[in-house]
Amino acid sequence: MNLYKLLEGLSYESSLPDMEITGVTCDNRQVEKGNLFVCMRGVRTDGHDYAEAAIKAGAAAVLAERDTGLPSQVLVEDTREAYAVLCANLFDNPQKKLKLIGVTGTNGKTTITYLMKHILEGCGCKVGLIGTIQNQIGDMTFPAKYTTPDPYILMTIFSRMVDAGAEYAVMETSSHGLDQKRVAGCHFAAGIFTNLTQDHLDYHGNMENYYQAKRSLFNQVDMAIINIDDAYGRRLASEVKAKTYTFSTSEDAANYTAKTIKSFATGSTFAFVGSGIISRVRIAMPGEFSVSNAMAAISCSLALGFPLEQVINAISSCSGVTGRFEVIKTPTDYTVIRDYAHTPDGLEKVLTAIKTFAPAKVITLFGCAGNRDRGKRKLMAEVVSRLSDFAILTSDNPRNEDPLQIIEDAKLGLFEHKTPYEIIPDRYEAIKWGLAHAAKDDILLLAGKGHEDYQVLNFGTIYFDEKVIVEKILGMK
Repeated sequence: MNLYKLLEGLSYESSLPDMEITGVTCDNRQVEKGNLFVCMRGVRTDGHDYAEAAIKAGAAAVLAERDTGLPSQVLVEDTREAYAVLCANLFDNPQKKLKLIGVTGTNGKTTITYLMKHILEGCGCKVGLIGTIQNQIGDMTFPAKYTTPDPYILMTIFSRMVDAGAEYAVMETSSHGLDQKRVAGCHFAAGIFTNLTQDHLDYHGNMENYYQAKRSLFNQVDMAIINIDDAYGRRLASEVKAKTYTFSTSEDAANYTAKTIKSFATGSTFAFVGSGIISRVRIAMPGEFSVSNAMAAISCSLALGFPLEQVINAISSCSGVTGRFEVIKTPTDYTVIRDYAHTPDGLEKVLTAIKTFAPAKVITLFGCAGNRDRGKRKLMAEVVSRLSDFAILTSDNPRNEDPLQIIEDAKLGLFEHKTPYEIIPDRYEAIKWGLAHAAKDDILLLAGKGHEDYQVLNFGTIYFDEKVIVEKILGMK
């Protein structure tokens, strides 16, 4: 593609003649002859420092925010935003050929994207999905490295969706992805906001920065679907300029409200109520937070113009999401559940839901991630201790932090209540201990890993699928 065709939609300064560009990259190690190298500032390195090396490696030109001293440069105000637009242009703007639905918030994103895909397919649409667990185009799945991919990967996926005949793309839009402008140049038919609770402060610094990152999605949407049970959701609803639809599990002031919520081990029922409409709903996921996720998906589907009866029939047939409040089938007389809850709010919601139907003790196995917000560790432990009958503190993904130090940070929260606990740093041994000590009718919650089939340790990543591990320990495999 010619340089100035690639730069369409951007404000830039350049005195270069038009030329053929063979590709775009922001990684100097991947520069090939004729590429445009984009200089981006990261947390640890600055791409501008590698501009000269990129030219020597064969790059035709560099795109920069400041003068690199090189004759073959194009200057823009924001190279992150420019990179996203360049990638879109390179792939002939596939995002404009899809109806995009973005889901953002601390918790619930994965479940809502899966529910949206299920509903849209139930209404006869071909749908692509981009998210934490995996990416999907119809029935085809492929791995996901990041919740919201790098712009080049994102446009590659969008292009494949278009080629496959997809009409909709449902995607999780993370705060990191939004802050790093990975979806710049994308316009969304609808954006869904779930909630905002403490997470990722190691990256954002404070809750206001975290909120502003999430809020930025709603500058790119036609319609906003917002949870007003959340304080940040109420703030967002008052600030957003797009057409807004609100939902709630308690507030009659919302456009759509859930009534007569009932939760069981196998799912939930509720009445979906709006102006002039009411419908009974059954979902295969227990807990009020699951009802809130369902409300988000139903509300968005109605805002998109799909008929209520079709939407309700579709969501009622969804069997749930891998690693989200997933009951692991075992031959035991107690129940094992795995869930991705890894924040204080996420743990509170899952445990509150379990306690509504738990016939005996609730045993919670959990850990805290390394190289992530240290401030939430004690808070997570306090929630587990308060809402469980027994706590098992172990490791999650310690990464290159000392697992024992992470446990030291977290265990302070266990001391705030008299709930008995065990500390077992090795997660495999912790699961083994939990399975051995659970009694009849107990519920053993494995929290934090959910769908993940790996554990990140200081020497690398190992295979660690908790469903497989449970089956192995119990002699099922």
